[in-house]
Amino acid sequence: MAGVIDCKVIAEEILTEARAEVEKIIEQTGEAPRLAVIIVGNDPASQVYVRNKIRRCEAVGIESTTLHFSEEMTEDNLICQITALNHDKDIHGILVQMPLPKHINEDKIINTIYPDKDVDGLHPQNQARLLNNVEPRLDPCTPAGVMRILNHVHPEGVEGKRAIVIGRSRLFGKPMAQLLQNANATVTVCHSRTVGIEHHTWEADIVISAIGSPHKFDDYYFMGPTTAIDVGINRLEDGKIVGDIDMEDVLRNSSNVDITPVPGGVGILTTAMLMLNTIKAYKIQKGE
Repeated sequence: MAGVIDCKVIAEEILTEARAEVEKIIEQTGEAPRLAVIIVGNDPASQVYVRNKIRRCEAVGIESTTLHFSEEMTEDNLICQITALNHDKDIHGILVQMPLPKHINEDKIINTIYPDKDVDGLHPQNQARLLNNVEPRLDPCTPAGVMRILNHVHPEGVEGKRAIVIGRSRLFGKPMAQLLQNANATVTVCHSRTVGIEHHTWEADIVISAIGSPHKFDDYYFMGPTTAIDVGINRLEDGKIVGDIDMEDVLRNSSNVDITPVPGGVGILTTAMLMLNTIKAYKIQKGE
């Protein structure tokens, strides 16, 4: 039955899985995976995101270390801090909270993280492994979370389904398309230069939007039975958070669309998948 996808249930399933994995590791080794989170500056949204990640760690038994540096932190000093964490055998995952201050090159920072500790899955080596569909690798958390949603809605898998990814960013669109292709979906990537996006979405079984444009897509863009995944997070002038898809309009006019809400949708899957990535990073480093 079409309607709002309960992402909280899916996230809890992932956290339960993570909690069981951590308990098994502790029982066998006497230690827990440890995540190091770096935040530079005092961006309020970043601080909220970091607190949520630390709470998730506590909930599943993963140990965590938070390194909070001032806005004036230099790029070279940040690289030195990450290098030290790379060599610290007690740290199994490293996450640098984005965005960074403008004077710090984000690509250089991402590339500094040891690939097997890169729990965000953004290092070029992890992206190359994703492209070639080889293990071991760490996939970006948000696309991986979307795959868990799709597997929940489509327990038979996405093989052969027509999937549209709207947005082609390195952080989400490109790895999302690759994960779908690895799962044998037929994938089309649309973007700001795509003419007639509706002609693609009308024929799609799966529509995933991550363009950051509030309520860009309404009921007009959906015709057949469709799973709509809204990755967009947009703050309106009144402070309300909305997605790229006008969920109320879609649900009001369509009876055959499953859709993720914003807020309370893909975002909570992202932090849940971070827990699984931290556990996987631990296992990779232990040779499992």
